[in-house]
Amino acid sequence: MDNSSAQYKAAVRLVQTLRDGGFEAFFAGGWVRDFVMGGGGGGDIDVATAARPEDIRRLFGRTVGVGEQFGVMVVLQDGLPFEVATFRADVGIADGRHPESVVYTDAKNDALRRDFTINGMFYDPLTEEVIDYVGGRQGIKDKTITAIGDPGQRFAEDYLRMLRAVRFAARFDFAIDSGTSAAIKENAHRINAISAERVFAEMGKMLTGPNPHKSLELLHDSGLLTHFLPEAENLRGVEQPAQFHPEGDVFVHTVKTLSFLPPNPSPTLAWAALLHDIGKPPTMTVTDRIRFNNHNHAGARMAEIALKRLRAPNALTDAVASIVENHMNFMNVSKMRLSTLKKFLSRNTIRDELELHHADCMSSHGELDNYHFIKEKLTDFKAEEIKPDPLITGKDLIKLGLKPGPTFGKILGEIYDLQLEDKITTREEALETAREML
Repeated sequence: MDNSSAQYKAAVRLVQTLRDGGFEAFFAGGWVRDFVMGGGGGGDIDVATAARPEDIRRLFGRTVGVGEQFGVMVVLQDGLPFEVATFRADVGIADGRHPESVVYTDAKNDALRRDFTINGMFYDPLTEEVIDYVGGRQGIKDKTITAIGDPGQRFAEDYLRMLRAVRFAARFDFAIDSGTSAAIKENAHRINAISAERVFAEMGKMLTGPNPHKSLELLHDSGLLTHFLPEAENLRGVEQPAQFHPEGDVFVHTVKTLSFLPPNPSPTLAWAALLHDIGKPPTMTVTDRIRFNNHNHAGARMAEIALKRLRAPNALTDAVASIVENHMNFMNVSKMRLSTLKKFLSRNTIRDELELHHADCMSSHGELDNYHFIKEKLTDFKAEEIKPDPLITGKDLIKLGLKPGPTFGKILGEIYDLQLEDKITTREEALETAREML
């Protein structure tokens, strides 16, 4: 445990202030789980307390009631923000996302309303004691994700917890308890009661966290995947030519691709890896062999539709669709004209595309010649060589007497290609070439 960090020291002072005010207070949530697992208690430190919002506001100078109706305040301690929540119990189920109301309670009953045993422990930083009312330490010992109490009830309180169960199981390489798993399967169709934004955010954590491939397998096994991302579920059973894909069908290939991603991939790379082959099912044909002609083009459109349905940010949606569209072009890189290659290397997403290509190859035939070729070219070329400023613009063509129109783009494009191929290196040469074209 790093009890020397500024965050830890500030959190201890926060708890001490609550205790001095006459209120029980502990560290709670993920920090405690990671501490018990031997991870040093990293991440944000949340505090649970018997103090009510009005007490918290009185004891601390700077507070914000971010969820005051649920007893949640943000306290600024030593310049650092901490979420401080009053011990509470949820009453009733409003909509599968929120309780009808909350009542303030004690630490034990607060623990009993939390999601999973591994997340339901408290830690007293003053006595350095773990308080475990729910069997969280046993869950960690057994490497099992178990809902606290009745799993059906826990999920009905917030159906997003079904995705959280999958994420924690994948992250820690734990199993999901049989009763918890059965409740997920029974309620899987209710995941659509959760806002698309929350589902997207939870999926993003899975895909960019540890073991994203296990997340995908568990999402299928639990019955969740088909309800919010059927494009990925439909990859199952879509056979591929064995000479290129000895690993198996498209779903198996996608699982393996995710397993070969680098640690902490960007969201763009992670989503592109998940969706890169979703165009294969609708484009599958069998002639001399199984083929998926233009699956990258179909997949780009499908990825865009899926991500928009999940309310993904526009920038991520556009980038992922572009990567899916382009991912088959790596097979041609060694044969490209220099100008075409430089345009390929100048793509804003080229680093993510290169990592996807590596994972794609490693999950199938294992040939990495094109990967190493592109890595070498990215090292050889300077940024200004890959994407230099054009030597001339449309204003120069107007001065030469050409009226704006379709010819503009064609001339400028051809001259820029010559520039990329180092056949034209000065502005004067570019202007002379333009005059010859005119």
